[in-house]
Amino acid sequence: MSAPPSQQPTPAVPADSRARAAEPARTGSARHGVGFWCVAFAFLVAMAFSTVPTPLYPLYMQADGFSTFTVTVVFAVYAVGVITSLILAGHVSDWVGRKRVLVTALALELVAAVVFLLSSALPALIVGRVVSGLGVGMLTATATAHLHELHSAHRPEASPQRFQIVSTAANIGGLGAGTLVAGCLAQWVDGPLRTPYAVFAGLLVLAIVAVLATPETVELRWGSRPYRPQRVSADHGDRPAYVAAAGAGIAAFSVFGLFTSVAPAFLAGELHRPSRALAGVIVFAVFAAAAAAQTLTGHLRENARQPLGLVLQALGLVVLVIGMRSTSLTAFLVGGIVTGIGSGVLFKDAVGKVVAMAAPDRRGEALAGLFLFSYLGLIVPVLGMGLAMLQLPATTVITWFAAIIIVLLAAIAALGARRQTTAQS
Repeated sequence: MSAPPSQQPTPAVPADSRARAAEPARTGSARHGVGFWCVAFAFLVAMAFSTVPTPLYPLYMQADGFSTFTVTVVFAVYAVGVITSLILAGHVSDWVGRKRVLVTALALELVAAVVFLLSSALPALIVGRVVSGLGVGMLTATATAHLHELHSAHRPEASPQRFQIVSTAANIGGLGAGTLVAGCLAQWVDGPLRTPYAVFAGLLVLAIVAVLATPETVELRWGSRPYRPQRVSADHGDRPAYVAAAGAGIAAFSVFGLFTSVAPAFLAGELHRPSRALAGVIVFAVFAAAAAAQTLTGHLRENARQPLGLVLQALGLVVLVIGMRSTSLTAFLVGGIVTGIGSGVLFKDAVGKVVAMAAPDRRGEALAGLFLFSYLGLIVPVLGMGLAMLQLPATTVITWFAAIIIVLLAAIAALGARRQTTAQS
């Protein structure tokens, strides 16, 4: 999985207060318009590549004989790579340039693709996932910032709505597209553990060329400031609201972790649906639902977004568990889609609240904290499920997972209600 699903509102992009457009927006140049779509393509390809292994995990398990827990470890090391890169390099494009960071990130994804092509053994799978995570951590915030700046330069008077829709589609839509393409290729072409990576290696090369042809949008300031890792803080004026947003991030990312790690193996095992294409389609449907929900709820009242996300995610988890216990593929799919919608809305609201509460010069710090908590939500529950599945049936483990997440959602709702009561008194 990738950088996490989110709304990318205009103020949320990481930009140093001294960064300025390298090419002023006075002309609305066509180069910036073309560059916008080039970066969107690169963003989409990189995020799609990050989920290519998802529908292939059952094949890796058959080939090397490792367990579901090993799959969760492989998934977790990817998330660790993303977190490490977010903290160490997610912000450096503010002064070294967007293009340099994007090309470096895409090159790391290409290296990961080569690793996957050279070997399907477990050590190679782990190394490839770590490298892929490092690339995604560098790319997500940088690509979002670059898209915003290219859009502003090309259409200086336009609403940011196009930027928000395209960046969301590239980010979350890419996560779903990777599983869909990889699952279909693995189902119907030779070399299921090689061909998907070969296809994406070619697309990554095209993405690098596309970014190289794109205008730079920040002034390069090599050596203008000492390097330091991205600071992370929860102290942004409204600590309870920040805690609630972090909890929402944990809940949303936990669900995405479920579908991009153990769900394909569950489909092949307990539901007796070993089709790689089907696994890809189901994970794609979850992410597509999240992306569509984030896009379509742009005009929803702020105080309505969090309750809607909480209710839909809880409802989706209940339906998901019913589908698992009744071995109903239809209920499992419906539960996944509803859960995806709820998670997308919930995380969009969390990003919006953090952006609104943080001071402009600490916005990157505030978002870094949100993403850090969210990715911990991606790692810890998935590893916990993997460990539990060594002793318990998958259905039992995922039922307990759903129950824990629903309790977390209830706590977030209670915290929100308490804050609202305090504000009115």
